Amino acid sequence: MKMVWTQEALDKLIEIEAFIATDNPDRAITFIDELIEHTEKTLSDRPLQGRMVPEISHPEIRELLFKKYRLVYRLRQKTIEILTVFEGHRLLRLDEIDHG
Repeated sequence: MKMVWTQEALDKLIEIEAFIATDNPDRAITFIDELIEHTEKTLSDRPLQGRMVPEISHPEIRELLFKKYRLVYRLRQKTIEILTVFEGHRLLRLDEIDHG
């Protein structure tokens, strides 16, 4: 399946990398690379691997966990659309995704 990262998701990756970089710039780059690699490897073959997002309970909007982060994605025919990435301790805000 084709995988597309939305601008929201890319912006969140930049924020996460900048946050980690305040303590360890090398680790920040490595972490983001690992997160992207894990997401693409896991979902490309098994797009239903992630669970439905509890806050939404919509079968097309799912999430994959990576370390302490939640990656929210939407299944659309032959595309996996990564909608956002955020720390797992907080709830998804609906304004973070375009659920149209």
